[in-house]
Amino acid sequence: MFTFFKKKNRVEDIEWLGVDIHSHLLPGIDDGSPDAQQSLNLIKQLSDLGFSKFLCTPHIFEELYPNDANTISSALGEVKICLEKAGLEIDISAAAEYMIDENFQAKEGLLCLPGNYILIEMSYLSETPGIDQVIFDLKILGYHVILAHPERYSFNHKHLARFNRYKEMGVMFQLNLLAVCGYYGNEVKRVSEYLLENKLYDFAATDLHHDKHLRVLSAAITSGALYKKLGNYEFKNKDIFS
Repeated sequence: MFTFFKKKNRVEDIEWLGVDIHSHLLPGIDDGSPDAQQSLNLIKQLSDLGFSKFLCTPHIFEELYPNDANTISSALGEVKICLEKAGLEIDISAAAEYMIDENFQAKEGLLCLPGNYILIEMSYLSETPGIDQVIFDLKILGYHVILAHPERYSFNHKHLARFNRYKEMGVMFQLNLLAVCGYYGNEVKRVSEYLLENKLYDFAATDLHHDKHLRVLSAAITSGALYKKLGNYEFKNKDIFS
């Protein structure tokens, strides 16, 4: 029996990205994983999909999640014990995702990704007053500033040229993988595609909180759809954080 159609190769894992630099996998300290067992389950499944390293970034947001080095270190230690008991050798560490609001202070000793990369976010509805000064202050202190999920900030959706302002200030952009899957809606997907087309992203990450995120992401990865959308984009996850 002959076949007249050559089967196209599909990439059904995420080894091509490798390092997840933004997630909420640490137990019980923000709106992500509620307990260590759930953390273990999520990390194991993400590892099976092809992630080789996890840089967890729980919220530091004084009004809702007033985390600090102690709470984050304790939660990370709990996860590492669970991984060890399960016989899993998985590279996992922690930094933070800082909400830039009136309570945030640019100072030395903030919880960063390796290499002094700091992950920041704003409200989705309105730009933080004085954000330019905060970014300037962080850079003066020697931080490399990464803005989490810029595609989700609705105040910029009708003003796409504003993204160039952040880039001119030296801000790096991190894409949420779920955005290109349409998880956050068509408008967020459209903006993510604009940022991709204009080569404005530097990193990509899961921003994973729970099982629903994992189900959508897993389907996009194992179907080959995510690689088809993003596989040729030159994200810097491995180059900087491997």
